[in-house]
Amino acid sequence: MADLEVRSIVKMFGTVSVLDDVSLRVADGGFTILLGPSGCGKSTLLRIIAGLEQQTSGEVLIGGQSVGGLSPRERDVAMVFQTYALYPHLTVRENMAFGLKMRKEAPEVIETRIQEAADLLDIAGLLDRKPKELSGGQRQRVAMGRAIVRKPKLFLFDEPLSNLDARLRTSMRVELRKLHRRLGATMVYVTHDQVEAMTLGDTIVVMDRGKVRQVGSPALIYNKPADPFVAAFIGSPGMNLLEGSVARQAGSWVFQSGKLALPLPPMKGPLPVEHHSRTVLGIRPEDIVLKPCTSPAISVTGEVEVTENLGADQIVYVLAGSQRIVARIPPGESMPLNGEVTVHFPHERLHLFVDDHRVDWA
Repeated sequence: MADLEVRSIVKMFGTVSVLDDVSLRVADGGFTILLGPSGCGKSTLLRIIAGLEQQTSGEVLIGGQSVGGLSPRERDVAMVFQTYALYPHLTVRENMAFGLKMRKEAPEVIETRIQEAADLLDIAGLLDRKPKELSGGQRQRVAMGRAIVRKPKLFLFDEPLSNLDARLRTSMRVELRKLHRRLGATMVYVTHDQVEAMTLGDTIVVMDRGKVRQVGSPALIYNKPADPFVAAFIGSPGMNLLEGSVARQAGSWVFQSGKLALPLPPMKGPLPVEHHSRTVLGIRPEDIVLKPCTSPAISVTGEVEVTENLGADQIVYVLAGSQRIVARIPPGESMPLNGEVTVHFPHERLHLFVDDHRVDWA
């Protein structure tokens, strides 16, 4: 295995910028997720790492060595795609052996590696079947097995679970995480699904329009998003984001958004705002309290528009002034439609962004 470093990658298609000065580092044995919406450049970056696409400028290093100019085969990486790309006329064993035969590995080495990968992925009983006889999840395991037998320096995954149903995706996420622990392999995984990102990766790289917005652990990305884009993209439902402005009133900062005037918690230092600063106040739906709040909080009164019962909890949509606020609350709490309700924003759970930069209270 080996570490991966991407230095100042730029990719242009004509005059269109797809990747803009992207840099990241994946430690040896790390599991890094490239997360972002469709069109953000994450798959293009993965293809550049694999050698399937040529960057306009920048450098890719694998194991400390620059791989510029090397073919995908020479880079010693294995890629698992969204489509399984299995040869339909070959058995599972033959599909897994194909790459090793092309590398002219000894037959006994090929068989040993196939058996090891089959046992690891629990597909030993499927080796003599053809792809048409397999379920979607089994085909994806075979595609992973084909990558594993090569024992590459780096595993690259391009949305490998997108074609599976929701239940199977959940079980495959567990299997992927177990696989990473067993192999100790360096993995880079592309997805637009923030649930996959939060549950699979050691490190998440959030991308948007060809730029890296934030890099960090799942806990850091969730609890301290760097900007409003990351705050809204991570979480389901995403963070409530109220746009407005701040001003000093009676020695305190007050956030003004439409008809709402919300006093902000005390700050230890000066607030970095100017007259034309764009200010966004955020709070996650699960952090909103509908019952009387014992800790310091901002209180807002509004009208219940819609409730969604998800079984384990409820999603409540509250219209306060011109702002729609989404709260996630425990099941069983009665929320009458069009009824008035007071929601509380605990101070310690508030997020503030000024000109797309996070500002912490402490």
